[in-house]
Amino acid sequence: MNIAAILALAMLLDAALGEPRWLWSRLPHPAVLMGRAIDALEARLNNGGSRRIKGVLALLLLCAGAGLAGWLISQLGSIATILAAAILIAQRSLVDHVAAVATALRRSTEAGRAAVAMIVGRDTESMTQADVTRAAIESASENFSDGVIAPLFWLAVGGLPGLAIYKAVNTADSMIGHRTPRHEAFGWASARLDDALNLIPARASAALIWMLDRPRAPWRDIRADAIRHRSPNGGWPEAAMARSIDTALAGPRAYNGRMQDYPFVHPDGMRMPGPVQIDAAVRVLWRAWGAVLAAASVLAILL
Repeated sequence: MNIAAILALAMLLDAALGEPRWLWSRLPHPAVLMGRAIDALEARLNNGGSRRIKGVLALLLLCAGAGLAGWLISQLGSIATILAAAILIAQRSLVDHVAAVATALRRSTEAGRAAVAMIVGRDTESMTQADVTRAAIESASENFSDGVIAPLFWLAVGGLPGLAIYKAVNTADSMIGHRTPRHEAFGWASARLDDALNLIPARASAALIWMLDRPRAPWRDIRADAIRHRSPNGGWPEAAMARSIDTALAGPRAYNGRMQDYPFVHPDGMRMPGPVQIDAAVRVLWRAWGAVLAAASVLAILL
C-alpha cells in the first residue's frame, strides 16, 4: 500500500474513533509511554554539570527508541502502520476538546474556564469569556499544526518511524523544553529540534487555512502577525485562523501568577469573541482536514 493511501486511511480512522476511552483506560497511550521514557531519562541525566550535553544524549536515546518502535510496527504490514499512525494523529481529539469549551461556555464562564484549563497551560482562574474563547481558538490553531499537519507531514516523509520520532520530540518539548532553572539547559535540544521539525508544518498549516478562506486576507498580513508572535512556529496557524474568523487572538495572559503582555494577532479583529467564534474555528479545522484528506486520496489513486 502506498504512503498516500496509508495517510488517508489513518486520517479517516482517527476522525471516526478519536481516542476511545475504553481502550486507553486499559492500555497506556503511546504518548504516555513516551512521557514515562522522558521522565526516566530526566531523572537519570538532569543533574550535575554538562546538562545541555546530557539533554542532547537524552534526546538521541529517545529518538532512537521511538524510531525503532515505529520501524518494528511498520514491519507488521500496512494495517498495523495505519492503526499506529491513526493513534498518533489528533484531529478528532483536538476538535472534541475545543468544541467542549464552547459547550461549557454556553453554560457559564466558570464552566468554560474549567474546560479550557484542560487544553492550555496559562492561568485560567480570572479569565473572562473572551479570554477563554481566545485560549481555546489559539490552542486549536497551534495544535492543528503540532497534532495533525506535522504528524502527517513526517509520516509522508519518513513513514511510521518519522512520525514516531516527531511525536517523541514534540512530547519532550512539552515536558522539558521550558526556560526554567531546571529545564533550560537540559531541554534546550528538545526545544530547538521541535522548532526545526515544525518549521514547514506550521507554515503549511497557515497556508492551508489561508487558501480555503473566503474572502482571503493578504498573505503579507498573516506573515506580519506571525513573525511578531512569541513562538517561531505557533504564530503562523494562529495568524491564519485569526484572519479566517476575523477575531483578535493572543494578547496579554497570565502564567504562574505573572501577567505577560503579548501583542495581539490580527488586532483589528473581534475583541470580545464567544462560543460562536469557537464553532467557526472548529469548522475551519474540519475544512482544512478535508482538503488534506482529498489531496491524499487523489495521490493514493494516482500512485
